[in-house]
Amino acid sequence: MHRYTFCETAEAADLEPVVLAIHEIIHRLPVTAKSLQKPGIRIEDGRVVDRNYTGPVLEQAIATNRVIKTTPENGAYKGVPVTVAPIRDHEGKVIGALGVVDVTGIFDLATLMEDQSAIIKQVCGKDPCPLPEEASDSRR
Repeated sequence: MHRYTFCETAEAADLEPVVLAIHEIIHRLPVTAKSLQKPGIRIEDGRVVDRNYTGPVLEQAIATNRVIKTTPENGAYKGVPVTVAPIRDHEGKVIGALGVVDVTGIFDLATLMEDQSAIIKQVCGKDPCPLPEEASDSRR
């Protein structure tokens, strides 16, 4: 039986089965991952394209131990929105990072919808704002 361990020294081969599964679950959006001390893996179109991968946002998530949503200015996914989360041990210490590359724009769309809903609530006091003819005053 094979055993895969995710720890701060995990190598690409250790990450591959789980990262491939995540890639499939999220409809084959590109996925990247690395451990704290070793290069990681980059997966696109159902296959591993790099087993010695790191990227600026993976490194930033590891360094800050925070989730990062950004559009990188350099690296393999320059100009494409990414979301990267640290992977933590049971004590909260960062041991690696996992990232999803949003080549579809779907995550930006979800953020836009969340922001729009918050703005409508702020302006109208509730979501969604009623049209004038739908307001309770107009029915009297």
